[in-house]
Amino acid sequence: EVQLQASGGGLVQPGGSLILSCTASGFVFNIYPFTWARQAPGKEFEWVSLINDGGSRTDYADSVKGRFTIFRDNYKNTVYLQMNNLKPEDTARYYCRRGYKTGYDYQGQGTLVTVSS
Repeated sequence: EVQLQASGGGLVQPGGSLILSCTASGFVFNIYPFTWARQAPGKEFEWVSLINDGGSRTDYADSVKGRFTIFRDNYKNTVYLQMNNLKPEDTARYYCRRGYKTGYDYQGQGTLVTVSS
């Protein structure tokens, strides 16, 4: 059974940092790309970041470029999203997906990030 378990969300003040983790199981991890997407309350899903299977290529939405970093540890079957200089508009539930920006086949349950003073 494919599982994507996201964790690391929480409440943080503007300007703060968080690191999200997505631990995968049930499949061969290191042959797949992964993406992070988010959904703010009452809004559509927004793609955030992509990393390829080997970790050599990454891509970011303009809204997070320069503040977020995606990376992976293929020995731990885990993808990470380091989020720095967080803003209130980053408040959302963050989801890990197996796949690309325009297509994925599995999505985890998400982890909630709230940026507020």
